[in-house]
Amino acid sequence: MTTQPATTPAPAAAGPAAHAALALGDDALVLAQRLGEWAGNAPVLEEEVALANIALDLLGQARILLSLVGDEDELAYLREERAFRNCQLVEQPNGDFAHTIARQLYFSTYQRLLYGELAAGEGPLAGLAGKAVKEVAYHQDHAEHWTLRLGDGTDESHRRVQQACDALWRYTGELFQPLDGLGIDPATTAAMERTWLDSVTTVLEKATLTVPTGPRTGAWKAGAGRQGLHTESFGRMLAEMQHLHRSHPGASW
Repeated sequence: MTTQPATTPAPAAAGPAAHAALALGDDALVLAQRLGEWAGNAPVLEEEVALANIALDLLGQARILLSLVGDEDELAYLREERAFRNCQLVEQPNGDFAHTIARQLYFSTYQRLLYGELAAGEGPLAGLAGKAVKEVAYHQDHAEHWTLRLGDGTDESHRRVQQACDALWRYTGELFQPLDGLGIDPATTAAMERTWLDSVTTVLEKATLTVPTGPRTGAWKAGAGRQGLHTESFGRMLAEMQHLHRSHPGASW
C-alpha cells in the first residue's frame, strides 16, 4: 500500500488573521468529524439526521475558514497532530449520547456568541460569521433541548448528563483564551465569557442539573490546544480521518 509522506504543509497565508482562521477552522473540522462518528450509531434515526446536519454545517464552516489559510484538503489531511490548532473541547470522544450533548451545549453556546461578535464587526471573518451564526443558533437550540430532556428525564439520563457536564467542564476555559487575529478586545472576550456562563447555568438549572464547580482549564496549561497540544484520543481520531487520503495520494473521484 502506498502511503502519503509524513509532511505537514505550511499554511499559504500567514499573520494573525490567518492564525485565527486556522484555529476556528480546526474547531469546526474536528467537531464535524466527531459528530460524523454517530452516523449509523445514533439512538434514533431522527437524531442521526440531526447530528449529521450539524456536522455538515460545521464542515462547511471549516472549508471556508481553511481555504483562507491555504489548500483546505492539504490542511485537513496532511498536517500532523501538533499542527492542528483546535481547542481541546471539540476533540473529546463522543462517549454516550449525553456526553455528546454536553460537549455540544458548551461549544455551540460559545460559537454563537463568537460569531455574533465577529458578524457585528468589519474584520475578514465578518461575512462568514454572519451566515454561520444562523446555523449555530440551531446547534445551540438542539443541544439545549436535549440537555433539558436528559437532565429532567429518568434517573439514569440525569446521572449520565450530569457526569458528562462535570467531565467536560475543565475544557471550557480554553474557549475564552486570547486568540490573535480575531479583532476582539480582552474586555469583550471577558463579557462573552460571562454571558456564556450565565447561559449555560440557566440551561443546566432548568434541566435540574448542578453547575460544575471545578476549574475550567484542561489537563495542561490553558490554551494548550491552540498551541498544538492535544489529548490522547485526538491522535487516534486524526489517523482515522486522514487514512484514506494518505493511503491513496493524488487520487480523485
